[in-house]
Amino acid sequence: MSTALAVAIAACAAATIALVVALALWRGLARFQSAHLVVLGSGRQDLLDFAVSLQTRIDDLHRAVDEVAAGLSRVDRRVDGSVTNTAVVRYDAYEGTGGQQSASLALLDSTRTGTVVTAIQGRDYARIYVKDLDRGRSSVALSPEEQEAVERAMSR
Repeated sequence: MSTALAVAIAACAAATIALVVALALWRGLARFQSAHLVVLGSGRQDLLDFAVSLQTRIDDLHRAVDEVAAGLSRVDRRVDGSVTNTAVVRYDAYEGTGGQQSASLALLDSTRTGTVVTAIQGRDYARIYVKDLDRGRSSVALSPEEQEAVERAMSR
């Protein structure tokens, strides 16, 4: 009886240990499945499929960023070529006229390219002069007032 009882007690102990190990493994598997769902979501795909889909999304994102960068480059070129710097200088072209009726207007882009328009007002006439600038240089000499208008425009 004691041998049979010892075998029965040993069998019960082994069964209890096996049950505890099985429960621990089952909990570990449940945690793994929970973590797996966190990584993959509710889909039934494996980790390789998930990695491939992530790479595809990253590639799509890179293409979108490249398109945005190209668009910004086009916008930068358009802004650089637009009139962004302006200034008006008013003055008396002739003594005795008063009221600073003459004016020079500079319309330039960021590279000092554009136009200077000057209107000189006399007592009985008005003259308008238009001079083009290419990178700050004019084929016709600028008056001091026109040069001042260009400098004011570029200082803003």
